Amino acid sequence: MADRRLQVFYTVAKQLSFTKAAELLFMTQPAVTFQVKQLEEHLNTRLFERTHGKIALTPAGELAMHYAERILDINTEMEARMAELTGQMTGPLMIGASTTIAEYMLPRILGAFKAKHPQVQARLTVANSETIENKVNDHTLDVGLIEAPSHHPNLTTHVCCDDELLLICAPDHPYAKLDKIAPRQLAETPYISREAGSGTREVIDQYLRDHGMPPEDLNIVMELGSREAIKGAVEAGLGVAIVSGSTIVKELKLGDLVAVPLDAPLRRQLTLVYAQEKFRSKLLQSFLDFVDTCQLTQPKLK
Repeated sequence: MADRRLQVFYTVAKQLSFTKAAELLFMTQPAVTFQVKQLEEHLNTRLFERTHGKIALTPAGELAMHYAERILDINTEMEARMAELTGQMTGPLMIGASTTIAEYMLPRILGAFKAKHPQVQARLTVANSETIENKVNDHTLDVGLIEAPSHHPNLTTHVCCDDELLLICAPDHPYAKLDKIAPRQLAETPYISREAGSGTREVIDQYLRDHGMPPEDLNIVMELGSREAIKGAVEAGLGVAIVSGSTIVKELKLGDLVAVPLDAPLRRQLTLVYAQEKFRSKLLQSFLDFVDTCQLTQPKLK
């Protein structure tokens, strides 16, 4: 019900980009520009400064953004409350998730939630954990699922499950016959790693250090930026790797790969984040509760 011009202006102001706003709003860039121009004419002031291909909020734009956020939040709350009065569970649910969760875990959860509440329109944004946190904090997203605990002061965080990382190898690799593998044994075979700067690599490297195996001792034959590329290289017999167990369900069923648990187990926490001060509709609370009770099971290893 909120003025469409206000919604468009607020999205542009948050992104400081007409192009990004158009993508988020599923509009053309000229349409976004037109809506902002109409609002500027209505308010009889300029809301953005445009210089050298970049935009910035004017003082009037800063003030308008402050009120727009309040108006849009109140509008969302009103619509949610009205729906609750009629017993409906409907409306958009803006969800963000990091890549592993979005690709391998969340589809099952969203499918089950949608089956329970068919009128809900779930919209998913996939990005790294930091981006998801920022979007939840600025209310672009209602809720986020990330692969590590959040330290953002304005967000409420809740650990929803653990994700176990496993060693994978080709079926004819000597390690395929093991029930467990000690970190020290990883130095004895070619190893395929995620690229430097990868969050998964940081988790693995810290685990190895904690268990007396310096990452520098690994025989790294490849560094790859894609988990699919890593799985393909391991399947081809080029080395072993460590990946999330949730990402190899299909390969294990087909027998293309074998997964071996590490001794001790390597687990990371998956975290649910949402804004503390944001109005929590019945729909959002139902989703939070649903995710909390959902069990993200690990694949059968052998």
